[in-house]
Amino acid sequence: QLQVVESGGGLVQPGGSLRLSCAASGFTLDYYAIGWFRQAPGKEREGVSCISSSGGSTNYADSVKGRFTVSKDNAKNTVYLQMNSLKPEDTAVYYCQTAEGWGPYRKDYWGQGTQVTVSS
Repeated sequence: QLQVVESGGGLVQPGGSLRLSCAASGFTLDYYAIGWFRQAPGKEREGVSCISSSGGSTNYADSVKGRFTVSKDNAKNTVYLQMNSLKPEDTAVYYCQTAEGWGPYRKDYWGQGTQVTVSS
């Protein structure tokens, strides 16, 4: 059973930094891409960043480009999201996600989320 678990959220002041972790179990990250998503109160879930299975390709939402960095440590089977220069609008529950299969057989796996609050 594939499972991803997020950690590292918390309360931080504007301009501060946090590093989120996404620990994978039941599979090895060498073969799976990981996505980071977030959902703020009253808003739809949105994509934040993703990293390919090899780690050689990454993408970011325009709202976080230049401030967030996604990376992976295959030895620890963990993906990280380094968040710098945080803004109040970054406040949300952050989720990591992976998937297996494709087309009608695709199955997504989500973590339980970790709360990030940016406030003075």
